[in-house]
Amino acid sequence: MKNTIKTLNKSLLASSIAMLLSSGAAVAKSDDFHKLYQDNCASCHGSDHGGYLAPALNSATLKGRSPTALRTIVMAGSFDTLMPPFYGKLDDDQIRGVIKHLQETPKQPNPAWTIDDMKKSLKVYVKDESTLPAKPSFQIDDKFENLIGVAARGKYGRGEGSKAIFINSSTHQKVGEVPTGTAAHIIEFNPANPRWAYVKTDTAEIFKVDLYSMQAVRSIKTGWNGPGIGVSRDGKYIMAGSFVPHNAVILNADTLEPLKAFELEGTDPDGKHVSSDSGMIIGTPYADIFAIALENAGQVWVIDLNKEGFPVTRIEKVGRHLHDAFLTHGGKKLMIASYDDSIVAAIDLEKREIIKKLEAGCVPHVGGGSAVKVDGRTLGFGTNFGDCDKTVVSVWDLDKMEVVKQVPVSGGTESPAAHANAPYVAVDIISKDRRARTVQLIDKKTLEVARTLDVGGHAYFPEYSADGKFLYISAGYNGDEVVVYDSNTLQKVASVPMESPAGIFSRGRVKYMTRGLSPDEMEQAK
Repeated sequence: MKNTIKTLNKSLLASSIAMLLSSGAAVAKSDDFHKLYQDNCASCHGSDHGGYLAPALNSATLKGRSPTALRTIVMAGSFDTLMPPFYGKLDDDQIRGVIKHLQETPKQPNPAWTIDDMKKSLKVYVKDESTLPAKPSFQIDDKFENLIGVAARGKYGRGEGSKAIFINSSTHQKVGEVPTGTAAHIIEFNPANPRWAYVKTDTAEIFKVDLYSMQAVRSIKTGWNGPGIGVSRDGKYIMAGSFVPHNAVILNADTLEPLKAFELEGTDPDGKHVSSDSGMIIGTPYADIFAIALENAGQVWVIDLNKEGFPVTRIEKVGRHLHDAFLTHGGKKLMIASYDDSIVAAIDLEKREIIKKLEAGCVPHVGGGSAVKVDGRTLGFGTNFGDCDKTVVSVWDLDKMEVVKQVPVSGGTESPAAHANAPYVAVDIISKDRRARTVQLIDKKTLEVARTLDVGGHAYFPEYSADGKFLYISAGYNGDEVVVYDSNTLQKVASVPMESPAGIFSRGRVKYMTRGLSPDEMEQAK
């Protein structure tokens, strides 16, 4: 992808051949290595060979690398990364041929995927949705808040193990599985109708999922890769963004038909006109708008959904490399991470202007966001996954917009989780050693690390249940399970097996964290 992402993936360099040839046997004698790469590798390494979840694979990035060393990586895999061992699955000729192809192939021009391509990719699996059941086919609370979705990648990022898995967080039992073909990346829930969810994959396919019958009813491919997706507060619109190509699209959430595409480009903070990846996309509970980050242009666009043509307001010079964000104060304030500036920028979405830029440690990454009331203050917690001399979790007072503390932790972190009814803020330690098995718990009142949990596997993406009683954590790569803890005692209470679980998404966040609200604020608003 871009230089920053390459830096962030240093620890994953060994996985630079990570998704190679997952259908290797079917193309054992094929010379079409380009097609093989696109079909099996591009979802992680980029359709342009420029990187995505994993590092770029091209003649520049692999220059000087020993083919023998690369063959060893492919054969043996790499512990605690997405790279599985291919010994026994691929023959020596396959491995040699693909490595030679990659070392001779430069980064490619950004391939197009137009709105016409999107329309042609639309698939309908259930033609008459009135035939779907009128209520869930499983036991769950009436408001569906206890539902948790998990993006299961599968061993090779595709195939039978790649699916969206749904769990009742009251019983910790699976209630449904929806196959996605390639690895599920993001799960969004419709805030206006509890029966619908939207799953976006590494290959930028979006599945509209009926949660009552646990099946996909429609799908559309909105690009080649890129995780960005948001749902409007009224549940009428979806916005999806891509890394490849550099565009975003607004869809009808009911039919998945594309309504308008946006070319993502603009003048960056250094005055250079650039084409840009799509960063976070988010809808808010206070207005009919979307906010989208242009990663490389350093801009946040606000799109009005109630005005003809979906006009854009551009907020410029936010940061040099934007990525993820979360909402607070009823969805009116957006906290967005800027990698290269080591800041989190606070944006007033109502006034459409920058409030303040806050210190945020080394390569800030706020994940799904953690804003919670503590002793009358609204505190935000931000993780950092860069290589720093001192790794910290940043804590901000979001009412005063100032840094409260930077809490030392044992390694780089990616995703914070907090809840009004839970005493701890959970952060996943993603450093590439044994610490990557752990999640650290920060006491909300003392702002000190109170406990470290050894989860097993590669601990990632902590998430609280809607009521805050349980903490869910993915133990992926080598663990192949989601582990559940009592959020007060931190005792393990359950394990849910699945192949390489990644992101965890509570439907409770539709009403709480993701949309800028917390349970106590919701009670006050009634």
